[in-house]
Amino acid sequence: MTRRRFTLTTARSRLPDADPEGVALQRNKIVSADAAAQIVLDGDTVTTGGFVGIGFAEELAVALEQRFQATGSPRDLTLIYAAGQGDGGGRGLNHFSSEGMVRRVIGGHWGLVPSLGVLALDDRIEAYCWPQGVISHLFREIAGGRPGVVTKVGLGTFVDPRNGGGRMNVSTEEELVELITLRGEEFMFFPAMPVDVALLRGTTADPEGNITMEREALTLEVLSMAQAAKNSGGVVIVQVERVTERRMLSPREVKIPGILVDAVVVADPTHHMQTYAEMYNPAYTGEIIAPSTAVSSTPLDVRRVIARRAAMFLKTNAVVNLGIGIPEGVAAVAREERILDLITLTVEPGGIGGIPAGGLSFGASANPQAIIDQPYQFDFYDGGGLDQAFLGMAEVDVEGNVNVSRFGRKLAGAGGFINISQNAKSVFFLGTFTARSRVEVRDGSLRVDDTAAVGKFRSRIGQVTFNARLAAERGQPVYYVTERCVLRLTEAGLELVEVAPGIDIERDVLAQMEFRPAISDDLPTMPPAIFRDAPMGLHERTPLRMDERFRYDPSSETAYINFEGLRLGTLEDAKELARELESGFVRIGRQVHVIVNYDNFELSPSAADEFFAMIGRNEQRFFLSSTRYSTNAFLRRQFGGQFRDHHLYANFSENRR
Repeated sequence: MTRRRFTLTTARSRLPDADPEGVALQRNKIVSADAAAQIVLDGDTVTTGGFVGIGFAEELAVALEQRFQATGSPRDLTLIYAAGQGDGGGRGLNHFSSEGMVRRVIGGHWGLVPSLGVLALDDRIEAYCWPQGVISHLFREIAGGRPGVVTKVGLGTFVDPRNGGGRMNVSTEEELVELITLRGEEFMFFPAMPVDVALLRGTTADPEGNITMEREALTLEVLSMAQAAKNSGGVVIVQVERVTERRMLSPREVKIPGILVDAVVVADPTHHMQTYAEMYNPAYTGEIIAPSTAVSSTPLDVRRVIARRAAMFLKTNAVVNLGIGIPEGVAAVAREERILDLITLTVEPGGIGGIPAGGLSFGASANPQAIIDQPYQFDFYDGGGLDQAFLGMAEVDVEGNVNVSRFGRKLAGAGGFINISQNAKSVFFLGTFTARSRVEVRDGSLRVDDTAAVGKFRSRIGQVTFNARLAAERGQPVYYVTERCVLRLTEAGLELVEVAPGIDIERDVLAQMEFRPAISDDLPTMPPAIFRDAPMGLHERTPLRMDERFRYDPSSETAYINFEGLRLGTLEDAKELARELESGFVRIGRQVHVIVNYDNFELSPSAADEFFAMIGRNEQRFFLSSTRYSTNAFLRRQFGGQFRDHHLYANFSENRR
């Protein structure tokens, strides 16, 4: 592809380390925002970086908007972006919403750019919504000259070509997404397309255009986007906070090499906030360690009740993703209950560990262990790396399908929801049971007034963002957590498994649903501690007691033993475990199949001989068969070798499914 190039003036200067008599040509790529805006041409395909209020090139977007309003150019742009970038008002991608400025938009999330959403809903632009992770990966495919992204992400949802292919209105006629079959399995194909202009953001630039991001909360996919534009024959413009005469940081700190950068714009500070909510928070970059008390508690209202019930599902040592909205409250509950250090929270744009931020700082993490590029985070997510995901829900149908992406005239989009919900090992959807109800938490129970209630559990939903049938087929555990009840997904649909104290099932639950779910034979009450403004004692519940680690299913003649997080540090620890297990098997009274989870299991040398001797005795007396698994490859190798050393069958597998 050939496009008009932006010409930079080269300045002759004496390089710092050059011979006193020698001179060298040094390119100076620093230009004004207005000058940078001039190189975007009518009909260009433009891509922007950012996540909610983080990492968006606001200065460049404002300059483009002002140029268009003054001259009518650039117009008929194609806009491609992965994550939603805006504040729900006038910032971010809302600067592209002037009539005629864009012709086509391919985006991962629309909820924060309502003015673009109106253009889509009124059929004034072509509009597509694709999964955020897919678009994030698409930039790598464009950069590498490959045809596009092949993935299972989105099958059975509104992105599936059989359900519209992510087209959001009748003006969007071209079917870009294809359904393909590889080795007998269905996949979707998202095509690569040339990128003419990449609008990116960093912290510091040198005159050569090398960009570091030391004060940015996220690195996102800036490198992939820059490579995609450059290898398409396009241009890369980067907004920065400051310029240095020469590079001072390590080359390893350069996130966008100067060979990819055509122009650098130094932004006004008001257009270069770290997030749309904060000018700069050093805890997001690891400059300081903020106290965990930075996660604020909230009143004991409906939202907190839901977050408290959801937190009870948290699994020790789990890698977790929390969605925006009510799921954000799970982190606050985990801190209050002193179990935050027992899990690892992650966010889809790249943060690992720490405490996820909320509101217009969502996507950042205070005290992160690591920040990786967004495409690699989605590699991890899509491959099944998430143990648990806690996400929002707006509508649920009789099959358990969930809609969070479109409701009448409201166009929200999917963001990372499809990638995360489809691939997490277990998923929990959080939301109020109805909209517009008055619900009061009082005296350890709920008081409900549904006079103006709008039901969320419907016979049909506006759009399928999560496909329950496919989840059931792959054996994915799925729960729906509300303030007044908990439901779970079964192969036959939804089943009511818990109800809140003070709730009348017929009046407050079933009467507010357009379908009748199955009801558990022995329907328990949600733990009363959830509805009292005092600690629930989750810290005392971990690690698991032995009676919680041993479960027998008589229908399959299988004993499930959970060693997760168990540490055998002494000989006496091993002997105590042997006594507990023998007691459990004796109670069963027959030989059984045994499945054991070894995730995060620790065995000291002083306990090893007794531990393996106990296994040998139990295998002879109580086992019909044995299966051992761990999601940790190192532990599988380590304990597999130790089992062989003790002349025991080492049959470690990767997971339980």
